[in-house]
Amino acid sequence: MNGPEITFEVAPELRLFVAHGRRAGRTSVTTDGVSTLGHVVESLGVPLTEAGELLADGRPVPASHIPAAGEHIEVRAVPRPQQVPGAPLRFLLDVHLGTLARRLRLLGVDAAYESEDIGDPALAARSARERRVLLSRDRGLLHRREIWAGAYVYSDRPEEQLRDVLGRFAPPLAPWTRCTACNGALTAADKESVGDRLEAGTQRSYDVFAQCADCGRVYWRGAHHARLETIVAEAVREFGDAA
Repeated sequence: MNGPEITFEVAPELRLFVAHGRRAGRTSVTTDGVSTLGHVVESLGVPLTEAGELLADGRPVPASHIPAAGEHIEVRAVPRPQQVPGAPLRFLLDVHLGTLARRLRLLGVDAAYESEDIGDPALAARSARERRVLLSRDRGLLHRREIWAGAYVYSDRPEEQLRDVLGRFAPPLAPWTRCTACNGALTAADKESVGDRLEAGTQRSYDVFAQCADCGRVYWRGAHHARLETIVAEAVREFGDAA
């Protein structure tokens, strides 16, 4: 770029997106004089999904603002909890976030998931078509203009990923109401109706079952239930009562 020079400062939470030489406090940026502030922010590496309020010399401005010479630009992080207007809060997760998808479903959160790499254009198109918040650790994917809404998942550890998403979006929790395999709704099922899907040992040992209305998978309180109970209890304790 060869035009007006501005100074830039991003919130500490967003500095991981910016080149190392621009992370400490204010930095000078030369613009082309015609690009929007949104374009400049993204050119520095910050996806607009992660940018909250934008300030020019202390006053709020839209992403369409064209920076003038000498302006000081501040990029704040998105507020938490973040409001996503215009549609029920639903998520779409990319191929790398399978464990997070299952844990969100365990808590009753609508979380669609692509178990295969269908490519960035298809993911972005599905986000727009179904009006889902796209969750990803792929910064490039979150720069795509066609996504309806998106959010960067900051950790690579499932426990921290779950806390990040729940803290950022505060979705209502309804544990044990979704299929962790396909995201369908669970309904109570009697042993007789699902008996042909159970092994003999399971039939003898358990009496309470649920079944997915979409894929037919059967659930019961098996060997892993205590670990799942812990995940649910910790999430409900920290992020609010179950719906």
